[in-house]
Amino acid sequence: METHLKKRVEIFIEAPLLRRVVARFDSLRVSGYSVLPVLAGNGHEGRWEASGLVGDAGKMMAVICILDPADLPLLLDGIYPIVQRQIGILAISDVEVVRNAHF
Repeated sequence: METHLKKRVEIFIEAPLLRRVVARFDSLRVSGYSVLPVLAGNGHEGRWEASGLVGDAGKMMAVICILDPADLPLLLDGIYPIVQRQIGILAISDVEVVRNAHF
């Protein structure tokens, strides 16, 4: 089976930024992405859990997309200004997909 090299972008952000990030994905015509709640974790400032938090402040979300490597610079230029001074992580990795036309 033939596979195709793509880039996976994972953005972990505070929930109040989600609308801005998704709007930027849409404006950049990212063809597909998924949004997931992040329920707990352990990071630079120690363990945390979303349970018991009131409102969106402090809650974390993950936005994940897979795209063609040629589209990565445009996506990063559009997303980084939103997330650069916020709590969160932006990770990029190489992945292989079997349905090239979907990305």
